[in-house]
Parts: sequence; structure tokens; C-alpha cells
Amino acid sequence: MFDLRPASPADRVALYRICLQTADSGADGTHLYRDPLLVGHIYAGPYLMFAPEHTFVLEDGEGVCGYVLGVADTPAFEARLEREWWPALRAQYPDPVNVPPHERTPDERLTHLIHHPSLHDPALLADYPAHLHIDLLPRAQGRGQGRRLLERLLLSLREAGAPGVQLGVGGRNTRAQAFYRHLGFSELRRTPGGSLVLGLKL
Repeated sequence: MFDLRPASPADRVALYRICLQTADSGADGTHLYRDPLLVGHIYAGPYLMFAPEHTFVLEDGEGVCGYVLGVADTPAFEARLEREWWPALRAQYPDPVNVPPHERTPDERLTHLIHHPSLHDPALLADYPAHLHIDLLPRAQGRGQGRRLLERLLLSLREAGAPGVQLGVGGRNTRAQAFYRHLGFSELRRTPGGSLVLGLKL
């Protein structure tokens, strides 16, 4: 039995844990990072802090086992992170800019993102100003719960007036690509690194 509910500040630890346990193209990324909080600092924490109205969790008898996070206005969200989220993390994590990109550890690659965030493509934001992240642990997968989470978020984004939503998915994560396409997402562009940006009109 799965319950879907709005996230609360008390869910922060669970969100960070799930973010890490799905960080390797959907598989457990715990072994990749020395600092287990880094992934969550980028892909979970700011959403819970600044967009709680678009943050939902899935819970079973063992605890939180999935989440969906989003924002309706990506440019405003990115500007707010620059003012209120990244400065404290930049003080905590030194910029590895002097380490050549191909020599950076997984931790250093994420730390570089903290200092040099990857911003969304302005050309896509007029039609797709919202964006989202969704992650489920294996015990919650294949049971229709991902669709349930996504539909709840899409409803809240529509209610906020967003005309479209976009998301990024790794080129190797073919299972996720198929899931999104089945729900009506289409490819908007492909990045040089092979990742895809998918979009859905709301």
C-alpha cells in the first residue's frame, strides 16, 4: 500500500537518501560519491526549500520510497538559488575549476555544478517554463506509482499556470525514456553528452 502526500521539511533526509540511491542512471549511486549529501544538495534540497507546493513523496510501510519535485517558473527558481542556496554550499565546497574535467572525481563533478550550475536552455523556457525530477526506489517501481506521482505534480503545475514542463534524462536510462514517452513527453533536444531533454505541454 502506497500513500502519496505533500512533502514536509521532515522528509529532507529521505529525499537526499533516495536521490543518492537513484543517482547512477536510476540505479544506486552510493558507491560513486564520498560525500553522500552532494547529489541531494543539487537535485532535492532546493526544491523542498523553495518549491514545497510542487514537492510530493510516496510512502509505504517501510517509509518514503519515492518523490517528485518540480517548479513552475524555472528562471525565477534558478535566480533564487543563485541568491539563497548556492552561496552557503560554495563556501562549504571549494570549486575544483583547476582540476581538468576528465580528471575530476564524481564528487568534484558535482561540486563544479554547485559553483557553475547547469542552467536550462532559454530557447525552451517560453513553451516549457516548468521542470521536474522524479525518483523511485526499486520497491516502488513497476506498480504504477511513478505515473501517479507525476500526474499529481502535473496537476499542481497546471494550477500554477505553467504551459509546459521539461525534464532531463540520461542517454543510458532507456527505461526512464520509455516511461516518459508513454506518458506523452517528446524529445526537445539532445545534449552533446548524450542526455535528452523531454517536454510535455500542459
